[in-house]
Amino acid sequence: MDALLCVQDVNKVYSDGSTHVMAVNGISLKIHAGEVVLILGPSGSGKTTLLSIMGGLLHPTEGQVLLNGQDIYHLADRELSNLRCQQIGYVFQSFNLLNFLTVCQNIEVMLNLAGVTGKQARERAVEVLKSMNLEHRLEFAPQKLSGGERQRVSIARALANRPHLILADEPTGNLDSVAGRNVAEILSDLAHQQGCGIVIVTHDTRIVNVADRTMYLSDGSLVNGVI
Repeated sequence: MDALLCVQDVNKVYSDGSTHVMAVNGISLKIHAGEVVLILGPSGSGKTTLLSIMGGLLHPTEGQVLLNGQDIYHLADRELSNLRCQQIGYVFQSFNLLNFLTVCQNIEVMLNLAGVTGKQARERAVEVLKSMNLEHRLEFAPQKLSGGERQRVSIARALANRPHLILADEPTGNLDSVAGRNVAEILSDLAHQQGCGIVIVTHDTRIVNVADRTMYLSDGSLVNGVI
């Protein structure tokens, strides 16, 4: 089976004058549709850098990232932006919701960026929020929600444009154990039921058993037999 996402020999070097830091070191991995891959590592191990490279947010110094067989870093900036909006969903530790908009409007904005507007955007936003059991929170401001509810809104936003790939950066980091487990299980169910690939980077070992595969990142390198 062809991989949904293929990362090939990726390096990322940060340079500051004579100082060079290898944040990601020679990483190759494949993510398939319908699976959850967990990448564990401590703070500073390169998890967020790797996830940003996978998601088209940060150009690697060397290597390739292929999504559905397409080298995303050979795209023009506008093409890459469109790909991110239409094929990749992002879930963040800090939720990154807009507090001056309602819960439903936060989802509609993501749809608007992909060219879906008006009644169609509203209906799709309500649909994905209902799938997260948030239909009673549509008109709430995000700051009025619990942490677990805000993360479910974040997941709904990531799902709005029916992406092929969802990338989650420490999605349970600001949640208690019950809410964190719930969020992890939601992501696992999405992969298995909707066929999207999901990558979670985290240091939270409590959610290991929701993953189909677990990898370990240390000092920018995958260790312990990774693919």
